[in-house]
Amino acid sequence: MTNPVPQRLWLAGATGLIGREVLDLALQNRCEVHALLRRAAPELPNSPHLHAHQVDFAAPTLGLSSPLPAADALIICLGTTIKVAGSQEAFRALDFGAVLAVASAAREAGVSRCAVVSALGADPASGVFYNRVKGEMEQALMALNFPQLLIARPSLLVGDRARLGQPARAGEQWAERLSRPLRGLIPARWRPIAASAVARALWLSVTNESGPRLRILESDQLQALAGTQAC
Repeated sequence: MTNPVPQRLWLAGATGLIGREVLDLALQNRCEVHALLRRAAPELPNSPHLHAHQVDFAAPTLGLSSPLPAADALIICLGTTIKVAGSQEAFRALDFGAVLAVASAAREAGVSRCAVVSALGADPASGVFYNRVKGEMEQALMALNFPQLLIARPSLLVGDRARLGQPARAGEQWAERLSRPLRGLIPARWRPIAASAVARALWLSVTNESGPRLRILESDQLQALAGTQAC
């Protein structure tokens, strides 16, 4: 059975490239969104359907004085780079620690459907620190036993960071420019993917009440799902 719109959604990472696209989709569908934010975010849209909660991802119960209302689904779009974070420890605190904290709180609150953004190449046994942390995060979320869990592994993201007031990432820009003339020769899994496509795949995944317990989608699969009308 497909539920066209989750009535209530927890969203972590609403100010990021993918998270903002998810937020726009949810609000367009009149979903009640509870955005979990590390800081005040006046740049987010003014909507009666949006409820912002400033949280401490390292604190018990996320540092909230009262529990968040129960929700139908959770979408986690938290993520950074080691360069932006400033150190491997700071990177791990967000991409592993904060993700797990939100997912654990949601599981305890009875949320049954979870979708999370990981990364291409995620592998807990990887010799690459970034990929290893992403793989460990995936394993930690699997251990929470959500009735439905989608893990999205996008390739290099393409999107308008200026719209969010974020500095452009030189690596993303160069990769997009270099890959554009060779797009047809690059395997679909490795091609840059629009943040809006990832967001749509995440959104469609949490509208499916009868989806599989665990679904791991690589970048080409995310692109394919985003092009469908239903999950």
